[in-house]
Parts: sequence; structure tokens; C-alpha cells
Amino acid sequence: MNEIGEYLKTERRKNGVSINEASEDLDINPMILEAIEDGNSKAFKDMYELKDMIASYAKYLGLDVSKMLDEFNDFIFEKTSKISLDDIKNAKTKEVENKISSPYTKIKHSKYDLAPIVLVIAVLLFISLIVYLVLKIVTEEPKISKELSGGIYYELTQ
Repeated sequence: MNEIGEYLKTERRKNGVSINEASEDLDINPMILEAIEDGNSKAFKDMYELKDMIASYAKYLGLDVSKMLDEFNDFIFEKTSKISLDDIKNAKTKEVENKISSPYTKIKHSKYDLAPIVLVIAVLLFISLIVYLVLKIVTEEPKISKELSGGIYYELTQ
């Protein structure tokens, strides 16, 4: 990032443009332009915003924007490729732990997972339905029977 900043500062001076003129023309705070020229990437929270500002600044100075963005992407890759996976995981867990929330928006975590409970209840209902049907068929009393004798129907009842 230092090389990018130095290059932008040198080109700005070659063009005879003061930091205040560039600031007014680009509608960017002069302190931000100074931070870019000093290579102070820590002054920026959002690297995409920094990238856009570098592109605007390079275009303003008449430089090759794609070359400047390639340089910036190389800087970002160099910086981020040195971060270990453990550091990334730790940062994610710390972010979750430190998250501010109100009692109204706080997510309440249940001690129990409901999916197995619902599954067990469904299986028990299914088994009890089968047992009920089997018992009903087995204990069913015979219905009124009819016999055919000599063309006359007889009905046996109790």
C-alpha cells in the first residue's frame, strides 16, 4: 500500500495539483487522500471503499486505473493470505460473543432439538393406530348371518 500511496503522491505533484484541489475535485476529505498517499490502510474500515477511492484518485490523475487496481488487489491478497484459518474462526466466534442485542431481539436457544421429539410422537401415533385397528378386527363380534334354506331366508339373532 505504501508503494501505491507514494506513486499517487508523486503523480499528483507532477501534475501540479495540491491535496486540497484534489480533495475538492473528488469530493473526498483531504485527510483521507493523505491517508491513501501515506499508505495507511488502517484508517479505512471498508477496503472496498478504499479501492473505489484509489480508482477515482488514479482516474483523476490520468493514471491507468486497471494497473492501480491490480496493485491494490495484490496488496489485499498479500495482507489477507497471511491470516490463518484459526484466526478467522476466532474472529467469527468473538464477533458473535460480542454482538449487542436487546432482550426483545435476542435469539433464545432451546435446550432441546424439536425434530426428534416430533418424530417420536408421530411414530407412537402410527403404532397406536395400527394396534387399535388390529384389536378392533380381532375382537369384532360376528354380524347377523343369513342362511338360505328352501328359498326362505332366516335371520338368526340373539
